Amino acid sequence: MFVLAGQSSIIVVCRVTESAARSDPSTTVGKSRVLAVFVTYNPDNAVLAENIKSVLDQGCDCYVVDNASAFPLALKPNPERVTVDLQATNLGLGSAQNIGLRAAQNGNYDYAILFDQDSLPDSNMIESLLRAHKKKSQSAKVAAVGPVYRNAQNGTESFFVRFGYLKFKRAYKAEADEHGCIEADFLISSGSLCRVEALNHIGLMDESLFIDHVDTEWFLRSRALGYQSFGVADAMMGHELGEDTHQVSLGGRKRNVPQHKPFRYYYIFRNSVLLYKRRGTSWLWKWNDLQRLVLIAVMFGVFKAPRLSNLSMMLKGAWHGIIGRSGKLVEYAVASDKAK
Repeated sequence: MFVLAGQSSIIVVCRVTESAARSDPSTTVGKSRVLAVFVTYNPDNAVLAENIKSVLDQGCDCYVVDNASAFPLALKPNPERVTVDLQATNLGLGSAQNIGLRAAQNGNYDYAILFDQDSLPDSNMIESLLRAHKKKSQSAKVAAVGPVYRNAQNGTESFFVRFGYLKFKRAYKAEADEHGCIEADFLISSGSLCRVEALNHIGLMDESLFIDHVDTEWFLRSRALGYQSFGVADAMMGHELGEDTHQVSLGGRKRNVPQHKPFRYYYIFRNSVLLYKRRGTSWLWKWNDLQRLVLIAVMFGVFKAPRLSNLSMMLKGAWHGIIGRSGKLVEYAVASDKAK
């Protein structure tokens, strides 16, 4: 059903049908009801349309949540399979995702899967994730499973992350177990598939964080409740990391470091500090993440322009985290609205 509502979220409802599951004779997926949630904000309409088509082609319906984009979404009407929900203001990533996740909870869906507007799933990604989730659920409490993503800028493939005593540890798809899975301490939200039953227990996204670390907080919470998450080696997705990506060498390894607009560093630093202060947050994650913040501060506060704007936002974010301020950065939001 194609519905244009008066709120700001684009949610894509995906239903993997029995016929889709039968495309692979060895599959054990069967018929599963999956709600895919696309959150958009000023998207490239052509890219968004391609990404939604990929989801539809995998047997899914779509529900899209738009966070008050400055221009209309040019989506081709599909009354049978696409719902579009437009918000009046930018509610933030967590709030928009929760609109879709509540739809999954209230609509008797078995699974929910989240997508960014620039994430392009491969043709068999959803089925691969479903199969892996069902296999791992036989022996573990599964929070979510997620794909390997290709950097849309340079084609490099992602690794999965475990907490380490010295730093974040990388786990590549070559290390997959007999089910094609790699244990990860957290995943990026885009492409992550979660069973609604687990979502009901773990809870929804923390809307107070607004944008960055929304996924991190949810995975830390699920981990504290005894859940595990897994990357799936044969599930692939194209994904944009940031406005630009820089490749740096650290300890003999090359690493892709995404660069963002200055306001994003406010949320990255503020939300890191807010999570550091929360009881029950993994101390290993705190130590690993602190090292990441130092790298970001040196690289984008000292060496990469706009240095002063980046550093100013980092310091403001850290301070607001210390004093416990959360939600939307009001000053930036006002300036952005005036610029429209």
